[in-house]
Amino acid sequence: MSDMTTNTTASAEDQKLKEAYFTASQGQLIWQRFKKNRSALIGAWVLIILILSGIFAPFLTPYDATIAGRDKDYQNGAPQIPSFCDDNGCSMRPFIYTYERTRSIKTNFRWVTEVKTGLEDRRYVTFFTEGVPYKYFNFKINLPGKVADFEIPGFTFNTHLFGVDKGMIHIFGTDSTGKDIYSRTLAAINTSMAVGTIGVFIAFVFALVIGGVAGYYGGWVDSALQMITDTVRTIPSIPLFMALAAFIPDVWSAEMRFFFISMVLGLIGWPTLARRIRTHLLTERNQEYVLAAQLCGATPKHVIRRHLLPSFTSYIIVDLVISFPYMVLSETALSFIGLGLKDPVNSLGVMLQNVTSADVLLNYQWYFIPVIFFIVLVLAFVFVGDGLRDAADPYSDSKK
Repeated sequence: MSDMTTNTTASAEDQKLKEAYFTASQGQLIWQRFKKNRSALIGAWVLIILILSGIFAPFLTPYDATIAGRDKDYQNGAPQIPSFCDDNGCSMRPFIYTYERTRSIKTNFRWVTEVKTGLEDRRYVTFFTEGVPYKYFNFKINLPGKVADFEIPGFTFNTHLFGVDKGMIHIFGTDSTGKDIYSRTLAAINTSMAVGTIGVFIAFVFALVIGGVAGYYGGWVDSALQMITDTVRTIPSIPLFMALAAFIPDVWSAEMRFFFISMVLGLIGWPTLARRIRTHLLTERNQEYVLAAQLCGATPKHVIRRHLLPSFTSYIIVDLVISFPYMVLSETALSFIGLGLKDPVNSLGVMLQNVTSADVLLNYQWYFIPVIFFIVLVLAFVFVGDGLRDAADPYSDSKK
């Protein structure tokens, strides 16, 4: 009797699972398949942590990432790792030691750091300390001319996640000007992600409009738009940016240069997605549900927006996620060769400019810490994009 009850319960659960599968939305099916991909799931968590670290960088970092927060007494300083125990005993609070820095002719006038190891020289790490004020939801646009300038004041805070009771702490070390590399790294992640977001948004709008119109109408409209698309695709990016770098005036503000680079990345990054949208619409525009909508008097704009585009929304999302690392890579590469963002803007490309000399490789290896974050960020995007692409493919399970 118990076996029959168990079998009945199991069959009822199987029936519920089948009903849930056939009644699930496309997004739910993609999420269920995505959760089975362990590498993509880990990449998603890493990506979320990095994005949140960039957004909340002013709170997570103890000092200002710009020259205003530099430590003039600890230039090119090695990372200071807090510890709980040493030769003087253990402490419940993490601490670092006070240091003295001098230049010596024996070291070609490089900095020589002498650490004081007395109990009285300990500097204890504190949490939720008050420090340099920072703002959230503060937007300031400084474009050429005063008409387009505007500023949203936002909210001011002065609480930081950690600090020390006296002096300063640099867990990733400092650069040649004394700026904290940890603070700069988190701020650089936020800047690079912002550039990628704006570039992807611009590319998405252009791809949606041009690819949608070309795929829906076809004919000479499609031929004309494809000529424009192929023309944009054949433009060499590096010579283009070299010409634009010569065009950008030196008096432009960091904000203006930031928006200009973002717009250019978006304007040259839309053809691939536009061709995919066009291909899909050319296939779907002759389906019965499209013809039914047209016979009911629906306008082309309504048919594209309400019927055609939702039929492959998941693929558009996947393309957008996959295009993010390419935007970040483009910004980083351009800034690395001096054609993109420049100081005082903190971006991953700007920080990678500091690791090009042999002196850094031999003596200041902590300059490469932002490189690790850059590699992790790009790999996380790649894993998430591949996972979403497999999850959005309804035949992915049958291919394995």
